[in-house]
Parts: sequence; C-alpha cells; structure tokens
Amino acid sequence: MGDIIGALAAITGERHVVPGDELRSRPMDFWTNEPTLARALVKPGSTEEVSKVLALCDREGIAVVPEGGRTNLNQATRADGASILVSLERMNAVDAPDEAALTVEAGAGAVIQTIQERCAASGLRFGLDFGARGTATLGGALATNAGGFQALRYGVARDQVLGLECVLADGTVLSHLSPYRKDNTGYDLKQLFIGSEGTLGIITRAVLRLHPAPATVATALLAFPSFDAAVRTLARLQRDLRGTLSSFEIMWPEFFERNVEALCGARRPVVPGAAVYGLCEAEGFEPDGDPALFEAVVGAALEAGDIEDAVVAQSSRQRDELWRIREDFEAEQRLFTVPVDFDVSLPLGAMEAFATEVEATLRREVPDVLGLHVFGHLADGNLHLTTGLPTPERIGALKEVVYSLIARYHGSISAEHGIGVLKRDYLHHSRSPAEIATMRLLKTALDPRGTLNPGKVI
Repeated sequence: MGDIIGALAAITGERHVVPGDELRSRPMDFWTNEPTLARALVKPGSTEEVSKVLALCDREGIAVVPEGGRTNLNQATRADGASILVSLERMNAVDAPDEAALTVEAGAGAVIQTIQERCAASGLRFGLDFGARGTATLGGALATNAGGFQALRYGVARDQVLGLECVLADGTVLSHLSPYRKDNTGYDLKQLFIGSEGTLGIITRAVLRLHPAPATVATALLAFPSFDAAVRTLARLQRDLRGTLSSFEIMWPEFFERNVEALCGARRPVVPGAAVYGLCEAEGFEPDGDPALFEAVVGAALEAGDIEDAVVAQSSRQRDELWRIREDFEAEQRLFTVPVDFDVSLPLGAMEAFATEVEATLRREVPDVLGLHVFGHLADGNLHLTTGLPTPERIGALKEVVYSLIARYHGSISAEHGIGVLKRDYLHHSRSPAEIATMRLLKTALDPRGTLNPGKVI
C-alpha cells in the first residue's frame, strides 16, 4: 500500500490530511461518544481532488467513508482503523441563486442553514429544513435523503434536486448539473446516489430547486381530543388554508408533557389531558389576509370540537417557544440512560394502533423499558419513537419488538434517517429479498471492489 498518508497529502496538500492518531480524541459522531477510528481524514478541495482520492483508494483496496456534518442517527460514518475518512467541508461554496429560474448550485460541504440563509437573502426559500440545519451538510442530507419539518409542502431531500455531480469508487466523475425541471434523457442517475449513504458514489455538488419565500407565517399549538380529530384537522387545514400549510407535527402526551414541564413550567401553553397534541404552521403571500384566515380555520376546528384548546403565536419569539416544545430533546436525553431511537413510516390510519401496540408490547416483553416518546410528521406518515433502557444488554430485543411490528403494519423501518449500520440487519422487515438482491447488484456494478462506505445499508 505504500505511504497512503503521503499520497493523499500529495493530492490535497499536507494540511488537509489529519492522521488517525489525531482523530481518536474526537467522538465518532454527534450521537456516539466513541473515538473516531480511521487511518486518516482527508479534506479534498475540488471534485478533481475527490476523484484522485477515490481512484487511489480503489487501486489500493482501501475503504473510504464519507463524512458530512456527522449528525446522522444510524452510524453511517462508522469507520475502522484501516479506513480513510473523506470530508467535503472545504467544498462548501453556495452560488448566487438564480432568481428567475428558482435554482441555486451548491457544493456538498455547504451547511444546510447557510444555503437557507443565502437563498432567503434573495427572497427565496430552500425547502429542506430539520433540527440539525446548523451542522448538517448538503452532501449528507442528500446521501440520507433527509426529510424534516416541511416535507408536507416541499418534499424530502430528493425532491429538491434538479442536477447532481458525484464521483464513483474508481474516481469516475458523473456530472449532470442540469437546472431543468424537465430532463427526460434516459435513466435518472442522480436518484441512485440520493439516499445511498455514500455506498454507490460520493456527491460533490448539486443544483437545487427553490421557491418564492413566503411573506407571512402563522403557527399554532393544538390540543386534540382524539387522534382521529387530529387527522380531520389536518384535512381541514390542507383544504381551507389554500395550499399554504407547510408543517403539521404530532406529539403524544408522554413526550409533550415532559418537554412542556422542562421548557414552560407552570406557564402551560394549552390545557393538559389531551389525547395528542399538534403543531401546525402555514406560510403565505398575503399579509392582509393570511393571519385572519389562519385564525378562522383554526377557530372553525375548535367550534367543530376537533380541537380542545389552541394557542396561535403572536410574535416570532412565541413561535420559537412553541417550536422548542417539538424540537428540544434535552429532557428526553436526561430521561433515557441508554436511548434507542426509531424513525418509521406508517399508513396514516395505522399510526394510532401502532403506537398503542408498541407501548403495550414493550411493557410486556421488555419490562425494564424507561418509557416511550412518540412524535413526528403526521402529514407524511413519519413517526419518531424514542425509548431507553437502564443498560444496553436488551437493546436487540427492544429493536426486534418494534421492527417486527413495523413489518406487520406494512411500514418502513426508516422514514428519513437512512439505514447506516444500526438498521442494516432489519432491512428485510421493509424490503423483499428480490429488492435487497437488486440493491446488491447495483452496489457490485458501481463499486466492484467494495471500497465505498462498506458495511452500510446492505
């Protein structure tokens, strides 16, 4: 193999290669407080350098593990002492948005919040948003096909992409940075790499779809007498708010009450005792009419009995306080000594029964479970479940309970966080043997030596 560190330094410059012994003091990722194990971390500054790094590692048979903002939840960036980590943090340029075409081109190392702010300065909206916006990078978000709070209106990560550039395992560059919404020129190759977690190629740049930035925002916290009432209210808001509904979050009482107690104390925003709670937001373009319309539609749901109590944010500060109830996880982290998280998709009509059965089954089969927090994005069928154990010995049993139920309800074991290492062995609960075999066929065709992020997804 020769001096691989020296060879990498010859490509990127010595100061852009971090030896493995310097990485061991760094946690593997935001959620995993294990030391980073790798032979080195290399930081290419261009697509050409990425190509040379991958070609070198492919020739030498060295595994390459791409890193983004290191906020993934499934250890998709786990490496070993023989692997090379690749970070595209230097490739973070965000071009000036094209205000006429509603597009922007950005490097894979650009932080999501930076893209959002650059577009907002031009009166435009980048439609991808989630809690890790200030750390997560575009490449990581696309590689995991991230979802988030506004998928209801703008779609998930793959829906934001018009054109893509990526590098294959042997260094081959595929650059199709098309800015067109209509580009029917054969196979849509970009969709192979979005959601592949760096196992088929490393994304280096993308042309993103944008939208006019809304002029108004209206936010409400809602208390529902039943899950069905929440579903009816979602339908009402989608119908009566003239297409401006952008978020509709759902929270079960155990999660909601713990966060309200931690964040609000005695200043409860809505009455206790509801069956479920919701956080909805609409963004429109008519300052003279949107706030009144929003309050009228929420008021109609109150009069119909589908909402027990509601508070509409009267300022940006109050809006932020309401969103903190949904986004803040400090109280949850204190509760669950050994946390276990699930990110699943289900048919809307199955959500309530699934949540009820999961809780009952865990109490019966894993009696030392410390609780169950359920919340998520109601409109797109995505639930997040967080639970925990006093010690890690029963994690496998706990996961098997939840994933087996997911299979029985015909759901997905991963809605928006990818597969990585932690969900790999449960993929069969959501994908057929023929589908998994086809995934292996694609992996073999594009990465025959198996050097790109090995051991992830499949």
